[in-house]
Amino acid sequence: MAVSKVYFSDLRTNSGKNLLEKLEKLIKKAGIADIDFKDKFTAIKIHFGEPGNLAFLRPNYAKVVADVVKELGGKPFLTDCNTLYVGGRKNALDHIDAAYTNGFSPFSTGCHVIIGDGLKGTDEIAVPVENGEYVKEAKIGRAVMDADIFITLTHFKGHELTGFGGTLKNIGMGCGSRAGKMEMHNSGKPHVVQERCVGCKTCQRNCAHSAITFDENRKASINHDFCVGCGRCIGSCNFDAIESPNDESNDILNKKIAEYTYAVVNGRPNFHISLVVDVSPFCDCHGENDLPIVPDVGMFASFDPVALDMACVDACKKQQVIKRSYLEEQYSEHEHCDCHHHSHASKDHFGITHPDTNWEVGIDHAVKLGLGNKEYELVVVK
Repeated sequence: MAVSKVYFSDLRTNSGKNLLEKLEKLIKKAGIADIDFKDKFTAIKIHFGEPGNLAFLRPNYAKVVADVVKELGGKPFLTDCNTLYVGGRKNALDHIDAAYTNGFSPFSTGCHVIIGDGLKGTDEIAVPVENGEYVKEAKIGRAVMDADIFITLTHFKGHELTGFGGTLKNIGMGCGSRAGKMEMHNSGKPHVVQERCVGCKTCQRNCAHSAITFDENRKASINHDFCVGCGRCIGSCNFDAIESPNDESNDILNKKIAEYTYAVVNGRPNFHISLVVDVSPFCDCHGENDLPIVPDVGMFASFDPVALDMACVDACKKQQVIKRSYLEEQYSEHEHCDCHHHSHASKDHFGITHPDTNWEVGIDHAVKLGLGNKEYELVVVK
């Protein structure tokens, strides 16, 4: 595979050009106009940020991307799919409220917010994954797949399960429906937390496989012999009484994310932007954010999501660790570790931030699937 191009712009500005103008110049130099946007529905996949988190990307950046898409004749919308866990984005109404609270309204971004997998996270399309090792049909939010063109705008940061959260994570995990997220996160099936169950039987009515029964105390149970792991009971429960076991290994999780990413981007125009700013150690799904682990780096764009993630990782590796950050604490704790990807000398900041993860597994699997290339040429845009 030929070397991919990744375009980069730093965060230096002057009175003649601000960061939003630099972002616009960056994505145009990277070739976004090579895509035919004329009258095409364009999904811009972004993380709106869990309420209470302040590390998510500012909506101003989203407006730049939406405005460029409109300038090129497209019909943009911002999108994300509902979360599997309990929080402020587990259904479309709460999710839109969170987006608006964090500034992502049609008035601030110039386009609408559409939650990709519908009201309860059950509006999905089964997308075949060619040569999928773990996933044969990915469960992707319907609005994501209905779009003609797919763009990502990613906040690059650390992640407790995948080492870092970059473009592959934004696409693969972010575009999975609630059932899709369950498939990626675990090898098992959901179970009922009976203390929370109120006996409303909504889950039973939504189960197409007769897997849910109720005891004499009106508490639900799931028969795993009948359960197919579709996750519709999780989406239908208004009391958060049904949970996923989250028991999949991190390596397999990374590979499943790559396979879900393949399902989303395969066969249609796609373009990717990643901002390495406020590099928090944990995901924006947290209702809080920690001190960044490295200084802000800049803005990156590419047609290749794998090369884009690699460029962002490499850029972060070159940065000094921020004093008193979680990363500095981890280096101190693991300074005698002899694991190659934990060594201070290698400066694998994400390997040391989350020592139980190996982010390279997901990258290598994405390359194997044909999603992109680890080798890249960095093109600096002034």
